Amino acid sequence: MSPILPIVLAAAVLGLVGVCAAALLTLKAPAAATADAGASVGGPFHLVDQDGRAVDQHILDGKWSAVFFGYTYCPDTCPATLQALGAASRQLGPARPFQTVFISVDPARDTPAQMKTYLESQGFPAHAVGLTGSPAQVAGAAKAYGVYYAKSGTGADYTMDHSAAVYLMDPKGRFARPLSHDMAPALIAQQIKAAEDAG
Repeated sequence: MSPILPIVLAAAVLGLVGVCAAALLTLKAPAAATADAGASVGGPFHLVDQDGRAVDQHILDGKWSAVFFGYTYCPDTCPATLQALGAASRQLGPARPFQTVFISVDPARDTPAQMKTYLESQGFPAHAVGLTGSPAQVAGAAKAYGVYYAKSGTGADYTMDHSAAVYLMDPKGRFARPLSHDMAPALIAQQIKAAEDAG
């Protein structure tokens, strides 16, 4: 056997160990990142509901909640997401208490009265909670959930760019899992059931 061969084999083994270790670190990194991200979703907020009542994060206590940020003048994503959540809620039925909490990122136009009228739209979740407030209050809630939003355009017809994720929160107000805004209602209901069954 060539004296160089054992050295080559040893180097190859060490290289393979190094590759495996790197692969394990790569596989573990997303899980850790997800855990950290989950821990940072949610927290204290002070807003006003569609009936003009002051509320805080305890509105999430006691039931599973889908928290979604948007605005009533949104032309597409917001109404589509609310319709999907409404359909999912109907599929879950009364045996699984579930609420949708819609938080406005457009406090200049989304008064409590505007939120109330909007959430009475056909197909939206029954008994959905609409929250708004001062610009500072809305900014605080958005920060708690890591939500991005920004005004786009000028004049009365401006729009709002914003994050579109739906946050599933457990009955203790803790983040459970994200729900995509474009999920089919059946898949949303399935994800909620899975989260409930997992505890």
